[in-house]
Amino acid sequence: MCGIIGVLGSHQAAPIMVDALRRLEYRGYDSAGIATIHEGALDRRRAVGKLVNLSDLLVENPLAGRSGIGHTRWATHGAPNVANAHPHQSGSVAVVHNGIIENFRDLRKELGKNGVNFESDTDTETIAQLIARELKAGKAPVDAARDSIAQLEGAFALAILFDGEEDLLIAARRGSPLAVGHGDGEMYVGSDAIALAPLTDQITYLDEGDWCVLTRAGVEIFDVHNQPVTRITKQIKLDSARIEKAGHKHFMAKEIAEQPTVLANALAHYLNDDASIQLPDGLPDFSAVDRLIMVACGTAYYACQTAKYWFEQLAGLPVEIDVASEFRYREPPIGSSNVALFVSQSGETADTLAALRYCSGKASDILSVVNVPESSIARESSVALPIYAGVEVGVASTKAFTCQLAVLAILALRAAQQRGCLTDAEVAKHVDALRTVPGLVNLALGIEPSVERLANELAKARDILFLGRGAMFPLALEGALKLKEISYIHAEGYASGELKHGPIALVDEDVPVIVFAPTDPLFDKTVSNMQEVMARSGKVLLVTDATGAERAREGTWDTLVMPECDPVFAPIIYAIPAQMLAYYTALAKGTDVDQPRNLAKSVTVE
Repeated sequence: MCGIIGVLGSHQAAPIMVDALRRLEYRGYDSAGIATIHEGALDRRRAVGKLVNLSDLLVENPLAGRSGIGHTRWATHGAPNVANAHPHQSGSVAVVHNGIIENFRDLRKELGKNGVNFESDTDTETIAQLIARELKAGKAPVDAARDSIAQLEGAFALAILFDGEEDLLIAARRGSPLAVGHGDGEMYVGSDAIALAPLTDQITYLDEGDWCVLTRAGVEIFDVHNQPVTRITKQIKLDSARIEKAGHKHFMAKEIAEQPTVLANALAHYLNDDASIQLPDGLPDFSAVDRLIMVACGTAYYACQTAKYWFEQLAGLPVEIDVASEFRYREPPIGSSNVALFVSQSGETADTLAALRYCSGKASDILSVVNVPESSIARESSVALPIYAGVEVGVASTKAFTCQLAVLAILALRAAQQRGCLTDAEVAKHVDALRTVPGLVNLALGIEPSVERLANELAKARDILFLGRGAMFPLALEGALKLKEISYIHAEGYASGELKHGPIALVDEDVPVIVFAPTDPLFDKTVSNMQEVMARSGKVLLVTDATGAERAREGTWDTLVMPECDPVFAPIIYAIPAQMLAYYTALAKGTDVDQPRNLAKSVTVE
């Protein structure tokens, strides 16, 4: 989410930065701002809402200067208002920041004891205040930034500007990608190559833990140990910007980290500012549909299983789901009032395409949810709904899965509205909840250090069980699939209530049991099943929110605390720990994360 741009140029920076921020709008945001240095003085402009509001402000109150930083913010800590918008400034330093500073409360408390007053509710202001304190202690800007960055815990990308320093920009990354752009007597920093594309095609991606000192003459890069390092500079074409690892170790890690961005992008295509839903023309009137048939393979199949809960509970629409490889061989009867829906990341999955062709001419409508609008499945559908996840390179699907869920949720809300199961006001309430999902996913990414620690233990297991109730049951299946795909550990997902019907026989002290249990109407039942596991020496990893952790963490092996969220859309947010557990367990085992054995990204043969 969020977008960063930094410029040390030979032209006025404000229009350049606004244009770059416009290219970062796909990441999702609710406020924007820039800061520049002119004649040695630091100044800034910030506005809530779309970039046009910032542009209007700059017309009324221009901001001169050839050095600057800019930001589009999606609110996490603190409401979307001007006080919380970036850049944040303390005295002679301004900062823009993507990510989450996990220890900001402790730092804020420490700074408060030293008489520091905060103007915002954000974690980002803490960074500016830290650097300002170091500057007041007599440190040079580079040293003040370096020593402050060392105190931060969490995930971040930073760009830092100093009063009186028109030829200095500090940038750093840990967890959030950041790219340095090289120009002719100019230097840039941006969240990705898309932001920098019109400015330069010479890009250096910072590695994890890197920080750097930019001047117009070039860049000095230092690693996490403050040692000078050289990173490769590449010529990047805009079309290929989406398929770089962007400094991540694996494509899967990059694609997990991209989910706040791509989810916001997907939602922006289908949700209007007035909380209404905007879908392509040609969709059926769901009030005339008596059955929805959903067909997919692998992870997309689990997306369908999750969506079944939404269509049935929200829209009262009966849903039948099948794996594509079995669907047409049982020759299911399909009526003229049935709609068939096919889900595929690539849009080329052979079994899914064959199932679509079986339904063609039988179902009233053929719908598809795909990531490639030009694909065969999309072309052969009555209506195709793109998920806007961008290129997904990792074989184990991550961002495509959550984007599939988001689009299916929107379609279920449309069906509920048309069938009279939800009023317009109720739909708007659900839309508002959906809009919070990218920000909550961004928060969920903050569990990464805890997951990495737990994965070292999980990697020793031969078998792992995943449990969930309601819409968490398909997520348990997805979590088990992810783990199997890339770590090669045997894992199974079960509905929690089925535990006593067989799987509990597998439970002992050597079998970790991962339980997805947000605080929802089924929470107590899930906890009851979890207690049955612990009574048999089972090793339970509870994945829940703060409320659930308070109520049920006692006796567990460990707990991953997720952000509080609307239970309806919890599967999208809880996909993050499922993916991260698989990724870090695979890393601990040393397997090939992006290209696991025997698997292909797109299965185009039956």
